[in-house]
Amino acid sequence: MTPTPETPPAGAAPAPWPAPAPPGPLDATVALPGSKSLTARALLLAAVAQSPTRLSGVLRSRDTELMIGALSVLGARFTEADDTGTLLDVLPAPLPLQVRTGPDGTGRVDCGLAGTVMRFVPPLAALADSPVVFDGDEAARRRPLAPVLDALARLGAEVTWLGGPGYLPVRVGPGTGSLLAAPAGGAASPPGPSDSPGPSDSPGPPESPGPSGPLGPSESSGSPGPSGPPGSPRHVEVDASASSQFLSALLLVGSLVPGGLSVTPTGPVPSEPHVAMTVACLRQRGLSVEEPHSVAVPGGSSGSARTWTVLPGRPTGGSVDIEPDLSNAGPFLAAALVAGGEVRVPRWPSSTTQAGDAWRELLPRMGGSAALHTEGDGTSTLAVRGDGTLRGIDADMSEVGELVPTVAALALLASAQGHGSRLRGVAHLRGHETDRLAALVAEMTRVGGRARETDDGLVVEALDDGALHPALMRTYGDHRMATFAALVGLAVPGTRIEDVPTTSKTLPGFPALWHRLLGVGSPGTPDHQAGRPGPQDPRSGSRPAQPPREGG
Repeated sequence: MTPTPETPPAGAAPAPWPAPAPPGPLDATVALPGSKSLTARALLLAAVAQSPTRLSGVLRSRDTELMIGALSVLGARFTEADDTGTLLDVLPAPLPLQVRTGPDGTGRVDCGLAGTVMRFVPPLAALADSPVVFDGDEAARRRPLAPVLDALARLGAEVTWLGGPGYLPVRVGPGTGSLLAAPAGGAASPPGPSDSPGPSDSPGPPESPGPSGPLGPSESSGSPGPSGPPGSPRHVEVDASASSQFLSALLLVGSLVPGGLSVTPTGPVPSEPHVAMTVACLRQRGLSVEEPHSVAVPGGSSGSARTWTVLPGRPTGGSVDIEPDLSNAGPFLAAALVAGGEVRVPRWPSSTTQAGDAWRELLPRMGGSAALHTEGDGTSTLAVRGDGTLRGIDADMSEVGELVPTVAALALLASAQGHGSRLRGVAHLRGHETDRLAALVAEMTRVGGRARETDDGLVVEALDDGALHPALMRTYGDHRMATFAALVGLAVPGTRIEDVPTTSKTLPGFPALWHRLLGVGSPGTPDHQAGRPGPQDPRSGSRPAQPPREGG
């Protein structure tokens, strides 16, 4: 029996959104804001860089606002450099990070429902001068967190579970065996160059902590991981089978550990392109990363373990441009397959680590065509065409799990044309904003589809009568469930969607942008969280669909 996804939290909710139907074939150019994944990594690295950073193309969404808030608690400063909010100047924090604390001497970070905040920021708290309590939305308290925090505890950080073990809320601090302490038997290696600016303008290199300092070595609150010869990287293992973010979180902090940090995942790593993205971001900021090789772990096994090693250093500052969000491009490009016509996304990178680049291969398999065009200014535009005829797909989605809701929407509509589909390798989606596999099955069934979960994915069965019917589709507080439902609504007139503003998590202004894509009027849609960039807020980074260009 398919489990029913958890009930959305009680409270005032926006009125259901009537999903618009296309008046005809599409002809639109959609300029999208920056990648959420790249923005999160860029913000974090800028916050601990050796000099100030200017970030352009920053996504301003709920997730990234929470990341900015979390890093501000740890001492970084962010200033908007233009009136869109997508150009940010970042003044990094000194090391050890100086926590903005309350009267109890503890900092507090709101993670919301952002996996990047709840997993990437706690390792930084182990480099701070005071402990930090992390908490978030009720649904965030059901997202797994133990692997990365257990790894931190083994490295000597303080980790105290304040609710259920392995879940938010949690208190993280330097403990008495701080990550900034030198490995046993070794001297600390200053991660930054000796001529870095001082703390008054931007942070210089962290000094090796002495016995009297706030992070001086003493007995560890955790069990320190094994260490090699003096100056060699610390080593830790992590179970990243539930999320690649556990591995990325440790890599992002690794260069700040004296001697560096080597990390070995103990099981399979889903969505491994996100790890490649992390490595690319680290290298872009001047850091050295050694990718997997066999390693002998002191006190452990040797041989075939895959290990990533980040050598010591502080990220460089300077200018960083963030690519458009290719995963968020998916629903817009897929709309061309459903409604017919052509949709274009400009500034498509010719080379990228983003999982969304897989749209160029996935959408043609489901009935469309995709072509990358070079523009006069040297940039590229991805153009996707369709005629409303869809095909089913059998695909291993293990490396591109975030694309599954959009592919599932196309699979559902293809089932109404007599084609079945199977999506494999995505058991980890059960631990996302909601249990996405259960949610997708529930919503496909709600509109008359036949779908079921497997151990590692979904099966969508072909429909004999081709009948799908409109319904009020639920989103479970999950931004990708909302865009899934909007895509279904293109082919099922009368579909309504609850809580569409949940798309503000990664794409503020989605309802207005979707209406412009279709060339229909856009009724006002209130944002469902005060203070979150809304559809008309220029800080959202969303730009309207552009007028059609000639020539496709």
